[in-house]
Amino acid sequence: MFLKKNVPGWERIVRIVAGLVVAVLGAFWLGSGSPVGGGIAIVSGLGFAATGAVGWCPLCAMVGRTLPKSDRVIKVAKY
Repeated sequence: MFLKKNVPGWERIVRIVAGLVVAVLGAFWLGSGSPVGGGIAIVSGLGFAATGAVGWCPLCAMVGRTLPKSDRVIKVAKY
């Protein structure tokens, strides 16, 4: 199954950075004695970063979010 990207470039960067920050904070929280809260933060942060890395978000796909055609077109250099 081929998945069309539904997360724009600027949002992908934000998702990756924010997801990694939440995962690192979750690791600190995990180390401070809260295994459930820290584990949830790590898993959700890594999941958020993964949607940014891949460029496809399942929740955005469920509500029908798509990118404009200009963002989906791959420009090829002509010789």
